[in-house]
Amino acid sequence: MCGFFNKRLSLLMFLLTAALVLLPPAWGEVFFYKHKTGDKYRILSTVNESVYMDRRLSHRAEVLNRIAVTVEEEAGGRARHRGQFQTAERAVGQGGMSYQWARDYESVFERDRQGYITIDKGYFMPVVRNVPVFPAWDLKPGDTWSAEGHEVHDFRDSFGIDDPYRISFTANYTYLGMRKRQGKEYPAFSVSYRVFNEPEAVQGRIWPWRIIEASDQVVFWDFEMGQARAYEEEFRVVLELSNGRTVEYRGNAEAEILESSGMDKERIAGEIERDLDSLGMGDASVRVVEDGIAISLENIQFDADSAVLLPGETAKLDKIGEILLKYRDRDILVGGHTALAGTAEGRQRLSGERAAAVADYFIKRQVRDADRIVVRGFGAEQPLGDNGTEKGRQRNRRVEITLLEN
Repeated sequence: MCGFFNKRLSLLMFLLTAALVLLPPAWGEVFFYKHKTGDKYRILSTVNESVYMDRRLSHRAEVLNRIAVTVEEEAGGRARHRGQFQTAERAVGQGGMSYQWARDYESVFERDRQGYITIDKGYFMPVVRNVPVFPAWDLKPGDTWSAEGHEVHDFRDSFGIDDPYRISFTANYTYLGMRKRQGKEYPAFSVSYRVFNEPEAVQGRIWPWRIIEASDQVVFWDFEMGQARAYEEEFRVVLELSNGRTVEYRGNAEAEILESSGMDKERIAGEIERDLDSLGMGDASVRVVEDGIAISLENIQFDADSAVLLPGETAKLDKIGEILLKYRDRDILVGGHTALAGTAEGRQRLSGERAAAVADYFIKRQVRDADRIVVRGFGAEQPLGDNGTEKGRQRNRRVEITLLEN
């Protein structure tokens, strides 16, 4: 049920996707959003949470959220945003170092200068909406204000509830003045809210008949950037379910905005192709894809029906690692692919495990930190060759490393 806390992802997106302008009259500061057509933002957040079932610790997990947002159009202080949301997870203390892809979302919404948004009711992301919202008057350190907000959750997998699930709350704000983070000072404000909700029964396998939540955040703003630099949060949520069970989440989250230059895909693909040739990697190829640039290892060898690399295969990964180190500012997706054999469930599991083995090797070799790599198993969904021939099946049994544009 870690997906419940994808809200960390969307809250951060709201805190970071619009520029903050501060007008400094002598008696205080006026906060409002200023959007510019064409602005783009990349945000990375991590969530550390403990999950309790019926008041007993079930497991600990880390959730990695990657967000890419574009301001498509601005007029009269309102702006249309398009966001791509990706969430990935890893269990703490269960061996693997890499984050496994969980879900992708897309959303389109409008936001005004105070922070209020308009969005179609069918979107699951962003989860936390109308946070933060700023008043129209001047603020000085210590000033407080309140505004209504709401969360919208994806309970499809957890409870079989198909539609976005809405929870309302009142957010309380305090302007803190200047606060330190990582040795630098930023203007900051706190955002806190409490939820005690007893919703009506909804169609699903089970449903939360009581929701109790506490969220406390501190947001750090950067005057030079004109937007938020980072945020920190402590949270606790208790779901009392219609089947008599209780699920509780406790943890913390933090995030920062990422900066990277535009990606010249054709140029970089050409550079990588030349590097593959010079390193004698004849069984690897490169191509431009929608998400970035994919390096395909079509002859990476594992033990039969396992994710254990055969002896000598790490030498190939070391060569690929040399290439990846030239593009340190790019996150990586490691995708596993299989031929059309066995069951769909088995193909999905094996492709994910093999991708994780490659990703873990890159992490150990310090090619990327764990929060810069996401793993995904594709099974046989994206064949490059004909599964009716041995040569085609060999092409399809591959691992792909994609340098991501966003």
